[in-house]
This record gives sequence, C-alpha cells and structure tokens, in this order.
Amino acid sequence: MPIRSDYHVHSSFSGDSDAPMEAVIRTAAGMGLEWLCFTEHMDFDYPVSEDTPEGLFEVDTKAYHEKFRTIRSAREDLPHLLYGIELGLQAHLAPRQASYVSANPFDFIIGSSHLCHGKDPYAASFWEGRDAEEACREYFSSIIENLLSFTDFDVYGHLDYVIRYAPDKDKDYCYEKYRDLFDKIIDLLLEKGLGLEVNTGGLRYGLGELHPCSEILKRYRRLGGDIVTVGSDAHRPEDLCRGFDLAEAVMKDCGFTHYTVFSCRTPHFIKL
Repeated sequence: MPIRSDYHVHSSFSGDSDAPMEAVIRTAAGMGLEWLCFTEHMDFDYPVSEDTPEGLFEVDTKAYHEKFRTIRSAREDLPHLLYGIELGLQAHLAPRQASYVSANPFDFIIGSSHLCHGKDPYAASFWEGRDAEEACREYFSSIIENLLSFTDFDVYGHLDYVIRYAPDKDKDYCYEKYRDLFDKIIDLLLEKGLGLEVNTGGLRYGLGELHPCSEILKRYRRLGGDIVTVGSDAHRPEDLCRGFDLAEAVMKDCGFTHYTVFSCRTPHFIKL
C-alpha cells in the first residue's frame, strides 16, 4: 500500500514558503492523501541578517491556529488534517521550547536542528576555516546536547540536515564516519521514546539518500525503534509526497513494516 500521509509540510505561515494553505490542501486531496500535517517553522533565536529579518522563522502561532481551524471545519475532502509544528531545537532554549509546546494544542511536533550553536549550515560561514568532518561533528554533537536538554516532541526531523549544505554534499558522508555520535543519538531517541522522520527533501538538494541515511534507519530499527513518520519537507504544493516511492522501498529494506501518523500527540501505525 503506498504511503498516504505527509507529515512535514509548510505553507505561507512559514517564512520560506509562499504557498497558501488552501492550495496545499487542494493538491493533497487531489493526490488521494488521507493524512496531511502542516508543520510550520518555529525557530526561536534565529540569527538576524540582511537576508533573514528578525522573526522570519517564527510562525505567528495564533494566526496559524485560527486559519487552520477555519479551513479544517470547512473542508471534507481530506480525512485527516493535522495541526503541527517544526520546532527548531537549541539546548539553551529548552525552557522557552517547553513553555511554547505546553501552551499549544499541537497534533504533532517535529524537533529539528536548523541551527548549530547559533549558526545554520545553510550559511557559508558555518563551513569556513575548518574541514567538513569537523563541522559535521559539531552539528551531530549539538543534537546530543538538544536531546539531553529537551524531549517534548515526537520525532527528530531530517537528522542529517547538515549534509544538504556540506561543500561536497554527501560525497564522503557515511554512517561509519560518525558512528560514535549517531549511536549515542539513537540510544537517546530510544531511551526517550522518540521517533525518526524519514525526510525526502534532501533529494531536491541533489543528495543520493533520504534524511537520515539508510544505515541510521537500519540501526534505529535493529535496536527496536519503530516510530517513523514520512515527510516531503514541501514548501510548494507540487513537492508534496515527492520521493515517497523511494522512502517506502528504503523503509522496507531497513526492516520497517509500518509507518507512523500522529494525532493529539499520539502515534498510530499504518502498514507499509
């Protein structure tokens, strides 16, 4: 059975998308999706620059929620329309993140690392003055810091996001190179009862694999992990579910028999 859910989707409520929520839903319904979860950006403390004005990646949560509720009550062509957030994690923000989560009725929360110690790997300055392995090690180490400070979310999103922007992308990237860090991350995810996101967005950046790479997924599954959501990271309606055929094949190869959807922060499992 093909995957009928997309659990990482942005609309114009995210600072890097112009897509009207209605257009995203209309496209999803036309594709026969059964589960669609909006996950707008909430990155507190994102560095301000000429290209990123203050608050660019902080969703107007009240406006987002009101719009979502209005649309959900009016549309009947999508069985399950969910209210989510992509929360940008940084260890020093743990109290603020906790307050934000407790104050909002999200169906689903992705915890993501867009920033590593205040810098986005998207920026060239993140890579300057050191080799790519050193930069990636800092990034993966920061994920461990995040998991030790805050875990009130459901899955870790695009775990190896940093590779999208590495100078050689994933040319010299593999699980074994960072095994010590990945194994600690996976142990913490399992200890905290957290899942992983299978994110197909990296394919649009020229990567040869999904986020995270298949060896991470295999290790997580081998150790008993079974919570995996699937998301396109779409910022345009036309990118919904892109790469999902590959995601399904990879997940099956890694030993998964189900994928996961959430409502009211509760996981439900659907057979692949």
